[in-house]
Amino acid sequence: MRRQPRLARVVGLTAGLTMAAGSLVVVPASAAPEQALARYYHQVVTWAACDPGTAPPGYPQDVWEKEWAGLDCATVVVPINYSKPSDGNLSVAVSRLKAADPAKRQGVLLLNPGGPGGEGLVMPVWMKRAKIAGAFDLIGFDPRGVGRSTPLRCEVPPNEALFETRPTNKQIAQIAADAEAQEEGCAAAGGGIRKYISTMNTARDMDVIRGVLAEKKINFFGYSYGTLLGATYGAMFPSKLNRSVLDSSMHPDWLWYEQAKQVSVAAKENFEVLAAWMAERDSRYHLGKTPAEVTAYLDGIRAKVAKRPVDWPDAPPGSAQIDGPYFDFILGSSGYRPQWDVSAQLIGQIRDAANAPAGKAKLSSDASKALKILYGKIKETYQGVFQAVSCEVPWSKEPKGYEQQMRLFRTKYPYGPGAMQAAQTNCSFAKWKPQEKFLDLKRNGYPVGLVIGAEFDPSTQYDGSPAMASLLNDNLISVKDEGSHGQYGGNPCATQKIDDYLINGILPGSRVECDGAPRPDVPADGTAAAKTVKPAGASLAAQAAAINALKGPLNR
Repeated sequence: MRRQPRLARVVGLTAGLTMAAGSLVVVPASAAPEQALARYYHQVVTWAACDPGTAPPGYPQDVWEKEWAGLDCATVVVPINYSKPSDGNLSVAVSRLKAADPAKRQGVLLLNPGGPGGEGLVMPVWMKRAKIAGAFDLIGFDPRGVGRSTPLRCEVPPNEALFETRPTNKQIAQIAADAEAQEEGCAAAGGGIRKYISTMNTARDMDVIRGVLAEKKINFFGYSYGTLLGATYGAMFPSKLNRSVLDSSMHPDWLWYEQAKQVSVAAKENFEVLAAWMAERDSRYHLGKTPAEVTAYLDGIRAKVAKRPVDWPDAPPGSAQIDGPYFDFILGSSGYRPQWDVSAQLIGQIRDAANAPAGKAKLSSDASKALKILYGKIKETYQGVFQAVSCEVPWSKEPKGYEQQMRLFRTKYPYGPGAMQAAQTNCSFAKWKPQEKFLDLKRNGYPVGLVIGAEFDPSTQYDGSPAMASLLNDNLISVKDEGSHGQYGGNPCATQKIDDYLINGILPGSRVECDGAPRPDVPADGTAAAKTVKPAGASLAAQAAAINALKGPLNR
């Protein structure tokens, strides 16, 4: 789970999709809720090949179309309000990739990429080469409010929101005003559906999908926020859930403000281990010989780019320069161990550009492309699901507590998104109340599942995974010294154990460990090998692309 940057101004994905709507008999308002819901469960849908539509901006059309190859799509109709189905309906876009080995098919595996607000329709394609694709029909879906399901939108505020990792007191006040303006825009555009966009209602939609698929039980695989969704489904429909995998789990007790703050806590932890690693190799990177020296040196670079940003020629749209907040983002988002050498070299090139004479503070083309590959995904679409779901539990209305936390975070946890994760959000100003109390999560009535957590996870801090495993009495796989988010498909050890569980029903030990991705083979200063090491021959962009290919599907 990562709070969406409030500087994002894109309204949403506009690529079209032609899908056959489900045939659903309209239920009279007088019908009992049980009867009304039965009709949703027994609706008939028509599956057809997914229409990719037009690729999003910056995405090659041919690559986009390949993403959808082999997928069938359908539309499932669900009630806006499950307690009163006569209030109207929403559509949920569902995709299916049939089991590659029908003779060994074991049912369906519902997938969710996280968010909240993540689009999951194309997710089965991510896993079509995984072993699980042989044994299960892989089912993706865009949750209510998301993507090609009935969308929930927010009006874009008239002024671009401030994004500052180390805000001044005056800027703290501005960030609060921006959050209030965001809530006003979301309230204006939310119509009658916003208060029904929640984790529990999405879990109910999942059970309707199960019924439409004519499955007695589902299996579930969720990343990040998808872990909360999977645990919620299990608590609400325990007799309908078979095997469950919760990869990179949210903390069940951190909904939602504490979960947000822990993103910057994890960023600080990742920065500290990276700084120590670079300090041991000062002869290569020239950033300082101790962690304290490296930190002070990089703070100095940060101050320079805050005053005079470095031009970024090949940047993603809207990121033409590297300024102070973006430099903090780079420092806090360099947790994935294999990329440390390239990251350190990129930091050095930003330093050199920052020290260049006025008018020449620009990255090289090679460094610019590498930076885009490794750090070019900070922008996210601006739909309103995150802003709705994260308000499903009460937020404090008292501004002083947020102000105090932001002052703490701007000095103690300034890396990654920094103090922004401690700021007031639209939820602090929401005038609507959740439609129901969030349920107590528990596992009672479905099989033991797997929770996977990575040490130094930059998005869902590691402590969330053992906490979720303990609460559900599930088995836990811990990935040591990792620094990435989402382990299936990226970490071979965890992937093998997950495959064995899903396909064969074999659980690993109750608490097992896997090694994370290896650190770069760059010898420390003072060792014999350090005297003979040679820089890699490939360009930084080529190295970055190779490193990116090693990551799990959630991070590519």
